[in-house]
Amino acid sequence: MPETVFDRILRGELPAHVVAEDAETFAFLDIQPAAPGHTLVIPKRPARDLLDAEADSVAAVAKMVQRVAKLLDLTFAPDGITVLQSNRPAAGQEVFYYHVHVIPRTQGDEVHIGYRVLTELDLSDVAQRLRDAQTVLSPRTEAPIS
Repeated sequence: MPETVFDRILRGELPAHVVAEDAETFAFLDIQPAAPGHTLVIPKRPARDLLDAEADSVAAVAKMVQRVAKLLDLTFAPDGITVLQSNRPAAGQEVFYYHVHVIPRTQGDEVHIGYRVLTELDLSDVAQRLRDAQTVLSPRTEAPIS
């Protein structure tokens, strides 16, 4: 995996405004924030994205995301909190190191995260295709849904 700015931040080679840290994760302020308190949470074990990350790293990141969300709620009393995680360029990922954005929101703010609704989609077919794909996953990864 090519080195990223997050690798350098973890090694202390680049400065970061640290919000929280534990043995498995690191949370710091985004240098291009969408709102005051916009925080990034990364695992200390590098992974390119969610699809590349080990399940225990994902779980550790999720726990830290919740902790950061609670800190943001206590500190800023926002109207809401957006948790955003993108994988690969088409989804908007710019730094290729698994990370989660935790963004405090206020009603009417200028943060826009949206999508268009697909009205002509056969949800039964999509669900069946996803269930069928579970046979490819290792039994240690997930138990198939019946």
